[in-house]
Amino acid sequence: MPQSRPVTQALARSGPRIHKVPTRSFTNRQSSHAQVASAYVARRQLHFVRSVALVTSVGTSLALWQWFTGEKLIKDVHAEAPADAEVVFEKPKKTKGLGKEDVRDLISSQHLQVKRSWENPGVYAWGSNSGKVVAPDSQENVIKRPQRIPFFDGRLLRDLKLDRYFGAAIDEKGNLLQWGTAFSSTTTQPTLTLRGKNLQSLTISRDRIIGMGKDGKVYSVPVSQEDQEHDPKPLESTWIPFWNSRSSISYRRMDPENLSWGEKVTAIAGGAEHILLMTSKGRVFSAASSGLDFPSRGQLGIPGLTWLTRPSDAYDQPHEITTLRGFDIQKVAAGEFHSLALDRDGRVFSFGDNSLGQLGFDYNSESSVIDAPSLIPIQRLYAGTSQTPQVTGIAAGGSNSYFTIDATKTAGPKDDASSVRGLGRMTADTWACGHGIWGSLGNGRWTHIQGMPTKIPALSGLFEYDEVNNKAVPIRLARLSVGATHAAAVMNNITYLDANAKSSKNDTNWGADILFFGNNEYYQLGTGKRNNISNPAYIQALDVEAERKVRGKEDHRFHITPRKTIKVNGKSVSVEQRIECGKSVTAVYSGL
Repeated sequence: MPQSRPVTQALARSGPRIHKVPTRSFTNRQSSHAQVASAYVARRQLHFVRSVALVTSVGTSLALWQWFTGEKLIKDVHAEAPADAEVVFEKPKKTKGLGKEDVRDLISSQHLQVKRSWENPGVYAWGSNSGKVVAPDSQENVIKRPQRIPFFDGRLLRDLKLDRYFGAAIDEKGNLLQWGTAFSSTTTQPTLTLRGKNLQSLTISRDRIIGMGKDGKVYSVPVSQEDQEHDPKPLESTWIPFWNSRSSISYRRMDPENLSWGEKVTAIAGGAEHILLMTSKGRVFSAASSGLDFPSRGQLGIPGLTWLTRPSDAYDQPHEITTLRGFDIQKVAAGEFHSLALDRDGRVFSFGDNSLGQLGFDYNSESSVIDAPSLIPIQRLYAGTSQTPQVTGIAAGGSNSYFTIDATKTAGPKDDASSVRGLGRMTADTWACGHGIWGSLGNGRWTHIQGMPTKIPALSGLFEYDEVNNKAVPIRLARLSVGATHAAAVMNNITYLDANAKSSKNDTNWGADILFFGNNEYYQLGTGKRNNISNPAYIQALDVEAERKVRGKEDHRFHITPRKTIKVNGKSVSVEQRIECGKSVTAVYSGL
């Protein structure tokens, strides 16, 4: 057996081993530190002495140089008075031998633009051309600057609506014209489709065109020419009594039920899947407008109405929005999936999709849909400003909403009215909410979600002097056209259209200002560049080349011509230029 070792011996061997390390005493370490410190102090003292000697020698040298030369080393510096601004006057135009109208064209770009809009009515279009809408005869994918659509030269239109892949217009007789690849891949020119309905206005959905006649009747027409030919065609009355015949194309009627005596539809507005119909009695109806999808984001304004719960009648039968009954609605507007309504007292109701704040309320992650008309608290926008707001107009498109407001200066509860400065002064403002990542809020920012409306500075608080009434007046918006991601604002500034053969050669016409902002991916803003614009901006005149032939290389901004009764094709007609922003496309047309 192996012999066991003593326990004490095993423990001693398993314990830690201690090695002796030679060390210096505390006295030796202290002495070493003292020597190092003494050497450091000596070096610092030597550095200080050298620095003093260097500064002294440099100072002495500079003093001697100044004594010998007599010049100051440190000179007195005085701010120089700014030079007077030079006033540069425009060089006089060479007008010798020119007629009165030629002189007017030469001295005023605005006069020339107004004149050309009267002499050459038609349609200018630009933006995406992937659907052959803005330039049916061109193979270009984008049209960077405004150019005419030859088919419409000399034509006046009642209305015009544009999508990226199809276009629709009402001619001066009230007939419907259609074009674009979504209408027909083989037809390049606008084609007459729905005739004899005396149409007055249009709106479009994803796959249908809805037209309202002057008599208040509403028609829904397929975008596709193939669907028009093969879908059911309704019976129509003829000039022969008690004799009906089939329509030449397929269409559906969208007439609200239970209208009172004399009541009719007077305005329509539509989104991607829905339409709003406003009647002469201030009532509002809503309906599905697309055969592809039934509205499901609350934009109909009828809680609980879905594809499954709808009545057994036609899927696109209009239903009254009973929540708005009694409010006397005056205007309606629709974005892609949301709706707006403005009543006579300036109250605004919104309903539908609010995922980007387009309803004027803060985004709620728990529920992004508001399916019943809700009053937007406009008063909060002017809290603490001593101004009383009154909404005068609404507009919508894509995922954005816009409001024009007259704000009147008032006295507060504790203010003495006689001491309030500017009492009663009215300011015209424009506000926006919704999706701003493309710049379509117009406030100079790129905001993804904007629930509370934000003011558009370039379109707010503007004034001009009215020489006729000798006072400053606010500049309001005449119209705001909103596309899917961009917009155009026509200002209601003072215009003049009365220059005539008897007035002075310096008497010139001028139109209204128009500004563009938002997405410019397909050059739809008309700037010729592709960058988005978050602050409303001007663009050049529509026909730059024609203007340069008269005025040389000078570039001037586009002014849109207001309404005026003129002679067109030998007839006296009341006509104006109108702007239409669509989905990645824009157009200006001569409207009746």
